[in-house]
Amino acid sequence: MADNNLFTLRIITPDRVFYKGEVSMVEFNTTEGEIGVLKKHVPTTVIVSPGILTITEAEGTKEAALHAGFAEILQDEVVILAEVIEWPEEIDEERAEKAKERAEERLRSKTPETDILRAETALQRAMARIHVLK
Repeated sequence: MADNNLFTLRIITPDRVFYKGEVSMVEFNTTEGEIGVLKKHVPTTVIVSPGILTITEAEGTKEAALHAGFAEILQDEVVILAEVIEWPEEIDEERAEKAKERAEERLRSKTPETDILRAETALQRAMARIHVLK
């Protein structure tokens, strides 16, 4: 018997279909804050912000580092068009730690040339990668 609480989740990047499957919930960050989507969610479109994407399947949960994109949320399907998204095994921990340190240093120094928004976004991406690895 099919689970009536499942909906289709598709995550697409410019170079691959990252994920396609039946899920009971998906959680991720948007420009308006964190969102958790269940079946029959109010249809909407949102802008994705860097953070952790959590997929809840019948077998358990999976996490990935989601960096940016858009999501179309319908009552029985969610499609995320992601610029970059990575499973834990695709992440280079040393590189993520160095990116975090560089971003933190840029934010500490705050010179007139520092692009604060860019540094904050780089820090969010690095922190998402590190969190998914732990």
